[in-house]
Amino acid sequence: MIKLLKITIPFLLLCVVSYGQKLTLGKQTFELKNVTGSIITFQGQKVLKIERDLNALAFDVNRLESTVDEPTYAKLTDLEFENGTIEVKMYSQIQNPSPFQSAQGFIGVAFRIDDTDKAFENIYLRPKVGRSDNQSYRNHTVQYYAYPKFKFETLRKLSPDMYETSAPVAINEWIKLRIEIKGQRAELFVNDAKYSNFIVDTMKGSTTKGAIALWVDIGTIGYFKDLKIIKR
Repeated sequence: MIKLLKITIPFLLLCVVSYGQKLTLGKQTFELKNVTGSIITFQGQKVLKIERDLNALAFDVNRLESTVDEPTYAKLTDLEFENGTIEVKMYSQIQNPSPFQSAQGFIGVAFRIDDTDKAFENIYLRPKVGRSDNQSYRNHTVQYYAYPKFKFETLRKLSPDMYETSAPVAINEWIKLRIEIKGQRAELFVNDAKYSNFIVDTMKGSTTKGAIALWVDIGTIGYFKDLKIIKR
């Protein structure tokens, strides 16, 4: 019998705006890494809001491979995660004006983050294209990458279509994300889907355990709530 440890992180208001590097929510602490963050009331609920900090980490549209898919997240500091389930509700908006014309509302979860933020796994969404009329765009809605060696452009060149897929999501709406992780395998479930929307058979990261973080990238305003973690 596998004993499950269920951890629920309540998004309770302890501070309004983060002026430093950390946000404390209830008994949990998130460390801000290359993002700005705050706790706000959004649609009647207290949520964590983060945006990529361009002062901390510059973006260059002419060097996408080297300036996106970076450690831009709010990292939970009191939990080490190896295998199990990560579940969160997230809401993505595009900044206006956006620093990136092709911003898609990049939002997701990083996991197995090492102590120095130099290696981790990540699964994120591009919600803007989730219901596009162009099927080719839809097929890029979900993205896996492993930092630092296997970002999205590298994976597209090495294994086209293997680390991306479609999902019926959109910006400006709540999306429930659940990731089941065991060994080198990860499965993604979107909005309580009975069957997984996406499978990574063999993750390419160098870490086997580490922290969990809520992640956004260029041009995105990300809102997060109801984060739950089950360790196995």
